[in-house]
Amino acid sequence: MKEFNPDDTLKLSNQLCFPLYASGKEITRKYKPFLDKLDITYTQYIVLMVLWEKDHVSVKEIGEKLYLDSGTLTPLLNKLLKKGYISKKALPSDNRELIISLTNKGLELKKEAYEIPPQIAKKVKLTQEEAKELYRLLYKVLEGFKDE
Repeated sequence: MKEFNPDDTLKLSNQLCFPLYASGKEITRKYKPFLDKLDITYTQYIVLMVLWEKDHVSVKEIGEKLYLDSGTLTPLLNKLLKKGYISKKALPSDNRELIISLTNKGLELKKEAYEIPPQIAKKVKLTQEEAKELYRLLYKVLEGFKDE
């Protein structure tokens, strides 16, 4: 039986966090040329994807869905607002609760974004089944952090 070596816990090859980090960074980098054409960042893109899926969403709900805090989300939403892709409206029942909605310009951008997922899928060398399994496993990892 091999003796436990505490140094093994610090080997990069034993860290799940590293391939997750590096894969995420590389995939985001592959998005950049497509998103540059749309004049949006990756984080703005995922906010828009939330809204393309379900319009009229609270800032809180967007943050929960994307694992972003309000300090990150607020400036991002302000940039999308300035670009004319979204509108913000306070709920009449609670002025502190903001609802984010797509503008016509934001809806038009969706048509331009359709080409992005298939282009990225070509660059990620996974079968459809492997991609589904990876997606499931990554969300399992994320679910573990919701309890904290």
